[in-house]
Amino acid sequence: MTPRRRRMMLVGLIVLGVGGAVALALTAFQENLLYYYPPSDVVAGKAPTDRVFRVGGMVTEGSFQRAPGSLEARFVLTDYAENVTVSYTGVLPDLFREGQGIIARGRLGPEGVFVAEEVLAKHDENYMPPDVADTLREQKDKRVTTPIPSATVEANAE
Repeated sequence: MTPRRRRMMLVGLIVLGVGGAVALALTAFQENLLYYYPPSDVVAGKAPTDRVFRVGGMVTEGSFQRAPGSLEARFVLTDYAENVTVSYTGVLPDLFREGQGIIARGRLGPEGVFVAEEVLAKHDENYMPPDVADTLREQKDKRVTTPIPSATVEANAE
């Protein structure tokens, strides 16, 4: 084998190795992505039924249910356009309450109930998931106190 042929073989093997490594990294990355869906998208069937994703919104007033002595909780999550029932077994965060913004990670279970593996409550009292805030702004709701950023207003005007 000539030196040129050996070099070409080495370059080919390096390119093949790097390509394989990139393919494996992208596959692993894709499997670990957690997509966020507002309740409207979950009800519309845009959320996956076979993998874990996040859903966020406001806990509807009067919807929280827990049997005495049980860790299983059920509540309704809303973006003020659609509602999704969430079931969670475990200790809820201290900041969790009705009328509060939360994000839950889990899967869509039978009968359209979202089975949460983790529930995250908002951190400060002005927080609201962005999609919920946008929906409320469109409805001219007074619960949204943060203005729309000027870059967003200019992008929507075009």
